[in-house]
Amino acid sequence: MFMSIKQFSKSFLAAFIGAAFLVGCGEDEPAAHPKDSDSQAFVSQYKAKEYHPVLIKNATILTANGEKIENGSILFSEGEIIEVGTDIDEPSDDNLEVIDAEGKWVTPGLIDVHSHLGVYPAPGVASSADGNEMTAPVTADVWAEHSVWPQDPQFQLALAGGVTSMQILPGSANLVGGRGVTLKNVAGRSVMEMKFPDAPYGLKMACGENPKRVYGGKGQAPMTRMGNVAGYRKAWIDAQEYMQAWDDYEAGMGNGKPPKRDLRMESLAGVLRGEILIQNHCYRADEMAVMMEIAKEFDFKVTTFHHAVESYKIADKLAENDVCSAMWSDWWGFKQEAYDMVPSNVALVDKAGACAVVHSDSATVIQHLNKEAAKAMTSGNRLGMDITPAHAIKWITLNAAKAIGVDDQTGSLEEGKMADIVLWDGNPFSVYTKTDKVFIDGALMYDRDNKFKQPVSDFGLTNINSK
Repeated sequence: MFMSIKQFSKSFLAAFIGAAFLVGCGEDEPAAHPKDSDSQAFVSQYKAKEYHPVLIKNATILTANGEKIENGSILFSEGEIIEVGTDIDEPSDDNLEVIDAEGKWVTPGLIDVHSHLGVYPAPGVASSADGNEMTAPVTADVWAEHSVWPQDPQFQLALAGGVTSMQILPGSANLVGGRGVTLKNVAGRSVMEMKFPDAPYGLKMACGENPKRVYGGKGQAPMTRMGNVAGYRKAWIDAQEYMQAWDDYEAGMGNGKPPKRDLRMESLAGVLRGEILIQNHCYRADEMAVMMEIAKEFDFKVTTFHHAVESYKIADKLAENDVCSAMWSDWWGFKQEAYDMVPSNVALVDKAGACAVVHSDSATVIQHLNKEAAKAMTSGNRLGMDITPAHAIKWITLNAAKAIGVDDQTGSLEEGKMADIVLWDGNPFSVYTKTDKVFIDGALMYDRDNKFKQPVSDFGLTNINSK
């Protein structure tokens, strides 16, 4: 059937108008909610390495749940822990590897909640120092992962020390320094290939001397601690308004146009929505108390205070507010706000029922987290606290996992959790003990007896022909 020119013109015009209408609708389609669009950005591409079933038997096992199992066994397969105990039947599987660990100890993989590996890589030169965006007091829009250099040889050294996961944070120059990222300590071509799946982001904040020194030195706010607090509160007020604008839009209120995306506000609003965890650099007890009050004012939670050399003064408040405190075993006195620490800081926080964590903030200390925990345990025992290795191991495993929001997946040796496991050649709280094997999601990533499982960077090599 043929149309007349007039009929054709009418049909063509109708089709053209319809198409134009559809295009117009597409242009007016609401922008994605910041939360939704954010979740699609830089998603984890981590995939566990090849593995086979492993049974470690005849070991002393510290589960990180307070239990010490003598002559114990642990079975893991397909990246997960299958069973932990003393009477584990050996499965009939041709691929099963059985490791006789008599005289050796097993713990969960160690977790460092405060690291700058990758953002301050080795060799340490100015051109690769990417940890502090010192351009404004509030830089919630920057993400530490965008500075991480995956080839940093310090990752491998941390692996040899038993570290299987870590939180990489921006520095502490700013009131709000940006997002941190939790990584699996595996080799990756990009940071996305290292990202711990489904781990929540952290948002780095800083109290005290650093922000007021950096910006006061430029003749701008903040110049004082009261300026710091004013800066925090203004940022949270702005974030509340931004979040409300999106909530109103999604409820069909307003003019129907979505608010403009703001990366800085998205991170802050993510905290207010309970999706991003506050990781707060703070030394003094009075400032930690102020930060907890700010959190109450704006209805969010401080997840972890970092460095926190005066945590022992407010240990009861930390327990009451369910705030973790990530501390050194014996670093203090290097600046005024770090002066009033005691060696039993970690133990006193733990005794009060708060979440005590031992962290590194150092490319060297991260290689010896077990010894740092041992020093903190010893300091507590000198005060008569009777802290056992079965308890203290939590400070660098399960409590650390809680501090970064992954304790449901790793941090303890329990059925169904990730098989992040360290086999030690002795008591991990001894200075003489070394890692023997390190497993991440059940895959052998480090083996002291196999040079092909001892990753080393060109930066760490010397002339093998030299005498």
